[in-house]
Amino acid sequence: MEMTIGPRAGRREWIGLAVLALPTLLVSLDTFVMVMALPTLSTELGADSTQQLWIMDVYGFMVAGFLITMGTLGDRIGRRRLLMIGAAAFGAASVLAAFSTGPGLLIFARALLGIAGATLTPSTLAMIMNMFHDARQRASAIGLWAGCFTVGAVIGPLVGGVLLERFWWGSLFLLGVPAMVLLLLVGPLLLPEYRDPGAGRIDVPSVVLSLGAILPVVYGLKETARSGLHPLPAVALAIGAAVGAVFLRRQRRLADPLLDLSLFTNKAFAVTLGAMLTYAMLSGGTMTFVSQHFQLVDHLSPLQAGLALLPGMIAAMVGFQLSPLLARRIRPVPLIPIGLAITAAGMLIVTRSGAGSGLTVLVIGFAVSCLGAGPLVSLGTNLVVGSVPPAKAGSAAGIAQTGNEFGYALGIAVLGSIGTAVYRGRMTGHAGAAHDSLVGATETAAHLGHGPATAVLDTARAAFSTELHAIAFISAAALTCVAVLITGTLRHLQPVGGDDHEVPATEVREPVHS
Repeated sequence: MEMTIGPRAGRREWIGLAVLALPTLLVSLDTFVMVMALPTLSTELGADSTQQLWIMDVYGFMVAGFLITMGTLGDRIGRRRLLMIGAAAFGAASVLAAFSTGPGLLIFARALLGIAGATLTPSTLAMIMNMFHDARQRASAIGLWAGCFTVGAVIGPLVGGVLLERFWWGSLFLLGVPAMVLLLLVGPLLLPEYRDPGAGRIDVPSVVLSLGAILPVVYGLKETARSGLHPLPAVALAIGAAVGAVFLRRQRRLADPLLDLSLFTNKAFAVTLGAMLTYAMLSGGTMTFVSQHFQLVDHLSPLQAGLALLPGMIAAMVGFQLSPLLARRIRPVPLIPIGLAITAAGMLIVTRSGAGSGLTVLVIGFAVSCLGAGPLVSLGTNLVVGSVPPAKAGSAAGIAQTGNEFGYALGIAVLGSIGTAVYRGRMTGHAGAAHDSLVGATETAAHLGHGPATAVLDTARAAFSTELHAIAFISAAALTCVAVLITGTLRHLQPVGGDDHEVPATEVREPVHS
């Protein structure tokens, strides 16, 4: 098939990218800002422990559950149209959340925010594919887009801490309102519309089945990470797997499925998607434990812990922007494996940190691990969405982001279980809460004399450092395996701007303007 290089994007497209970056940043920020807000709003609203869990988790549940549906829906009704609907809903739900008068209303508002957030991510990514036809420009645009997730994840707790010091807890939710208003005003002027005119109606039973598969699995993984594999999360995982099997069987029979399984026959799509899911699992889990180490072992406040993560955010942004430039001259293989090797090296540096080593080693290790992520995240996203026909870009974007959500939840569950086993193995001489977790050891020490309390805390902190080291070492080993897999399967791909990265001429369709 003959390949063509599309027209280069101009000022309008780059300004449009800045507009698209706003909702992307907010979807990520809204997930992590609750880390700071939960204690305060729970006290003021009188939320019990169960309600606090739902306030924290329901947003992520809804985002994960609706990503595939919304990505496919955007292909059918128009990606800009879906983005505008989602922006309006996100802004309205933000106001509802800010002025909630009870935990029940806040949980409902957070659920609406999650559903609205699920419309934003696949729409923005698919529209980038429509706006930037030149492969090199598209890779740079995706690097900027991907960087917004990292920025949101790290500045979420920072922004939350600053706002809570000066305003009431509801101000955290109002952050998104001005950005959504701006998107609604300028989006129709700057962003082109695109939909697949040949797509059929969305299959409602498939939507229900996808939710029935994804939501129980994400819930089961989160509960397993929180309290171990008890009957309830085990049943949820089993139900999700069973419904997922029914969902996949239905997709194979439909002429126009919600999830096009034929996408997975594309080797570049399948391998890169699997690599990105694995990276989300390992990096997300490791970042969580690094953050906890800053607070529980290094005695930093949540705001100070966020600042300690800041070098990692800067390193990630450098990686996201540098990778597309390098990719113009270097093939994805070896560029992506080299990036993963750098990330693995950062994880190994993390294993040298400890209660007595100070912050420097851990900050450097985390920053190096973030730096190496650029090639896989930015080029990988381009490969996943760019390897499918333009009509399927929204669906591919939804699949990619669902993989990231699954990866993060799976990482917390799997790495958390491994870490807990390591911690308890180091605390065999202690019983009760001190044996279960460092938080429990801290609570136990509060009721002891100075000498015994110091002994318990020193042992527990050393055990937690060992827990982090085990998680980082496992992550480094797994990422090395991913690098080897990519090296063996994707070596045929050309540098960005080469033939394998261009949009097939016979698949380009004119945007549908509304």
